[in-house]
Amino acid sequence: MRYFIITIASCFIVGFAYWFITYDQTDTTLKYFPFDSNVTFNQANTKLHFLTESNKNAYQIKWDVTSEVDRPVFLRQDVSLLYVDGVIKGMKGKWQEELPEIKLQTTLNGEGSSHYQAISYHHAEVHYPEDVIKSVQTMSSDELYVIDSAYTPLESFRVPKNKKQQDWKEALDHATTQQLKMHWRELIQHFQIPIESYYYVPLTAISQYETKPIPNLTNEETQKVIAQLWEGLYSSYILPFDQNKSTVNSFVPLILFDKQGKQLRVLYQDQEGNKKQLIQNYGESNVS
Repeated sequence: MRYFIITIASCFIVGFAYWFITYDQTDTTLKYFPFDSNVTFNQANTKLHFLTESNKNAYQIKWDVTSEVDRPVFLRQDVSLLYVDGVIKGMKGKWQEELPEIKLQTTLNGEGSSHYQAISYHHAEVHYPEDVIKSVQTMSSDELYVIDSAYTPLESFRVPKNKKQQDWKEALDHATTQQLKMHWRELIQHFQIPIESYYYVPLTAISQYETKPIPNLTNEETQKVIAQLWEGLYSSYILPFDQNKSTVNSFVPLILFDKQGKQLRVLYQDQEGNKKQLIQNYGESNVS
């Protein structure tokens, strides 16, 4: 049986408030099933747009997620996470039955120069006669840099178009990377992980495995591992977030892939300041 092991330890709590969490917390799950080659995604997109300056100290960002499969299916579900300068700022999701398309649209306020990153998982559950269940999945992502300088108008970009934008990108990336490295190092040391035995990427970069395999895995194996990864993230990382509770800095989770191709780990800090680790063994599945 494929499983996730969760280990918890307390850590120092600091004040922090995320913008919002919107998803349906009824008894639904995001589950992996064998892949269905008869259903495909016509589209799957995540987009971040700089809208307008709301006042001289703030601006607005539009966060759009859309996806559509080529026919109605038993269950459609999308989940999207938004990080700003490496810290969680929003979670949203939606599920619906017997419809092919999902749209999620949110406008939020921001201020200051920041790097916005969104990662989304799009999933469809397909039911056939005799209790045969299959699934299809894909991921999408986007990022946006917003520059708020006292000497120039507000501007945004995805890819730098001039030296000024390149300098801002490097400065923002450096500040975020230093903070994340320090945070991840604490998690790695706490759980006594031999980091030299793993490849690792932040969760915000996981969509790269849409077009290439995880090291030491095939494309087919990679898609199964990614599906089970999101199943675990949904139940252990996403759903437990409570919008009615105060929270601490919860940075981008770090995904570690075992170089032997047998296991992955997810390291993160939850909204209460607890250090957590999820462990997924590749060869085991909760689906017979």
